[in-house]
Amino acid sequence: MSILDLLEPVYTKLPEIKVPEVQPPLKKKLFWSGIILLLFFVMGQIELIGLEASAAGALENIQVILASNIGTIITVGIGPIVLASIILQLLVGGKLIDIDLTNPRDKARFTGLQKLFAIILCVFEAIVYVVSGMLTPMPGMFVWVVMQVALGSILLLYMDELVSKYGIGSGIGLFIAGGVAQTIFWGLLGFSPTIGWIGIIPRFIESFATGIQFILLLPIIATLIVFFVVVYAEGMHVNIPITMGRRGTGGRFPVKLLYVSNIPVILAVALFANIKLWASFTAQIPIVSYLFKALASFTSVPYRLIETLLIRGFSLSIFGQMIDYFTQLQFLTYWNDVAALPLGGQIIHAMIYLVILIAVGIVFGKFWVEMGGQGPEAVSNQLSRSGMYIPGFRRDPRIIRGILDRYIPPIAILGSAFVGFLAGFADLTGALGSGTGILLTVGIVYRLYEELAKQQLMETHPLIRRLFGG
Repeated sequence: MSILDLLEPVYTKLPEIKVPEVQPPLKKKLFWSGIILLLFFVMGQIELIGLEASAAGALENIQVILASNIGTIITVGIGPIVLASIILQLLVGGKLIDIDLTNPRDKARFTGLQKLFAIILCVFEAIVYVVSGMLTPMPGMFVWVVMQVALGSILLLYMDELVSKYGIGSGIGLFIAGGVAQTIFWGLLGFSPTIGWIGIIPRFIESFATGIQFILLLPIIATLIVFFVVVYAEGMHVNIPITMGRRGTGGRFPVKLLYVSNIPVILAVALFANIKLWASFTAQIPIVSYLFKALASFTSVPYRLIETLLIRGFSLSIFGQMIDYFTQLQFLTYWNDVAALPLGGQIIHAMIYLVILIAVGIVFGKFWVEMGGQGPEAVSNQLSRSGMYIPGFRRDPRIIRGILDRYIPPIAILGSAFVGFLAGFADLTGALGSGTGILLTVGIVYRLYEELAKQQLMETHPLIRRLFGG
């Protein structure tokens, strides 16, 4: 008996959002997406009852990517949801769970198991946040704080499901994009009652009186560079010629450079966040803490490193610090605050971080292609069922797969490596909303635009809606 059969009586009893019998019109989809986004922002301002103190610690720089705000009801954010997806992908990819995702029944059972696992992780991570010291409850309020944090993450799980069925795009993407947009706005024009203007633009204007500091504009420049590079990369693709029907009506099947979109980076960053969480949780366990501290160090990025280098320049002393970084195991000493490393150590650390981020992104990219039904075999079967074939070749799915094998796997790897490098490098510049956040947001907004255009086309031409099964 498989784990799907064993847990079926449990996950089938979980509440779920009913699929609409008739696809809602575009205006209603926009309405639901807007309501959910507004609710997400409200939840991010609701402070936990019974909390004495909170500290983001090693997760401070990636809160926006996890759609979390430590100390509020969305302290955990989307971390458990994404982690559940990662673990189950690995189990299915390793054949530890025997399941056919092309079978509608198996796919529904897998979705139910993923929801159950995500809920379990919501409770577990809520406990970890409290035990690790990121959240300090008042005396006697431990259970109450854990319940609030877990409930907040479970609500995000169902809000994501609601958006996917009644709204536009996905809830997870909506939460990330909303959080990044909020961070960018605050970074540009932020104001603190105690400190004064903290936004880049007001500070740059204030620098006119003492000497213009163009270095303040580096995060804005980095943000714009990432934005335009991603928009340009979204249009890069390879066209595979296809024909349809007996007369051979011509067409093209595009394989984009960003074939797997920003999914590998989302999964990689979520994995890194959980490693940092476990490093805090296991800090008192001798051997295990050593392992997690090392992993947490190498998966943390020193933000604003490039800005620091532009100000201080490169010297021989920095080269000596680069050697000391390894000889003195400094990566373990500063695992919770990489920015406190000597500059030479930060440089070496940044190189290692980029390599790890790219490598992990490639692994997740390959998994996602197969899991999402975007691999050569799945695509070739879809084209064959639609009566499409490649001109000059026999009408055989194996022939189509052979052609697609030349393009999809290499492009998926190249695209995953590209988004990993771009996100990591932009993080080093201190880009507003983090480089990873900007990368994800641009991709999410681009996909949202495509979905809106598709929905509008379907409403304008009912025949197209019937063709796509809408």
